[in-house]
Amino acid sequence: MIALIQTIILALDIYWWLIILSAIFSWLYAFNVVNPRNQFVGTIGHFLQKVTEPALRPIRRLLPDLGGIDISPIILLLLIFFLRQFILTTVAPALI
Repeated sequence: MIALIQTIILALDIYWWLIILSAIFSWLYAFNVVNPRNQFVGTIGHFLQKVTEPALRPIRRLLPDLGGIDISPIILLLLIFFLRQFILTTVAPALI
């Protein structure tokens, strides 16, 4: 059972970093730091969007319009942090 919990924590940690990379990439794209016509850059951007958008879309629907500021990645990171801490402090000790 410990191996399953460690695998879930690892998956949450990887997703955490993918959300951060997606946010950074969107800033680089918005400020024309990266060339979107470059095939490698486009592939990375497409991958990050496909991985993070399903989790960010429902949060964006619930948030009010903030005038171009997207705080949905921050909210998702907080939710992942809460879930990770809940697993480590509540679920894991109960199973041991």
